Amino acid sequence: AEEAKANTSPNETLRVAVLGVNSRGKSHIDGFSGLENCEVAVICDPDEHVVYTKGVQRVFEKTGKKPTYYQDLRRVMEDDSIDIVSIATPNHWHSLAAIWAMQAGKDVYVEKPVSHNIHEGRVMVDVARKENRICQAGTQIRSNPGVIEGIKFLHEGGLGKVQVARALCY
Repeated sequence: AEEAKANTSPNETLRVAVLGVNSRGKSHIDGFSGLENCEVAVICDPDEHVVYTKGVQRVFEKTGKKPTYYQDLRRVMEDDSIDIVSIATPNHWHSLAAIWAMQAGKDVYVEKPVSHNIHEGRVMVDVARKENRICQAGTQIRSNPGVIEGIKFLHEGGLGKVQVARALCY
């Protein structure tokens, strides 16, 4: 399987596994389902009820295809047909799932926070480099035009010297 995968054209369909579908994972399903040459092939979540109501059914409604269900994320890592692992699990799984996926030869999209500390983040970067894998972290808010404009205003001194800041993102 590894040899066949290595000879596959980048123009072929990319097979995605979405880990965690109770919250952000639904957005991952929607995003990947809407891409050409991309198939949400696996849904993985330990909660079987959540998987079928928010994961498998959601993919089926969008694409007409029923994805495979894995309850254990280790099965995703063993599945040689998966190209991309999209991680929307609870935060404490982000780093480990990303590391395991890259070690298994998969590219990764991981929600923030990518790690609990600098060491976990450093290990992710080191593994990505060692395995020659892509590891993209979610940064949606940072690319929002309003946020970019607000940060520019702040850096230009528009609010004076900032001593305390609080933020809330819905």
